[in-house]
Amino acid sequence: MKPAAIPDSHRDLLERPINATLVTVMPSGQPQATVVWCGLEGPYVMLSTMRGFQKERNMRARPKVSLVVVDPDSSGRWIEVRGTVELIDSGALADLDELTAVYAGVAHYFGDVVPAELAETEIPVTCRITPTRVRAEAF
Repeated sequence: MKPAAIPDSHRDLLERPINATLVTVMPSGQPQATVVWCGLEGPYVMLSTMRGFQKERNMRARPKVSLVVVDPDSSGRWIEVRGTVELIDSGALADLDELTAVYAGVAHYFGDVVPAELAETEIPVTCRITPTRVRAEAF
């Protein structure tokens, strides 16, 4: 299936360092919302998590997600991306470091954002969301 398009009018909300809210589904069926960093790679929304974190377990078991980003300069301008997520292990640390550079202005997540020792126990996973429905608003 072809990904739903992110409108040019709202692409910046997914490219700028704006915290997004990711909603996944818990085993009980209840929603779980988490603040995440995200970016765009072609038609896909990219984010990172760590193996074993609740949101990673939720996405692995139930790969339907929703992501909302509100423009910090205009609260009436926002985008919601619903889609199916694919979890990717290969290159995940490099992907996390790319998001770290955009959001934190430093080169490495481990050592620059969190203690370097966490690299021994936390394993990054890249989350690639294929948009199935996009709603963009500005009022």
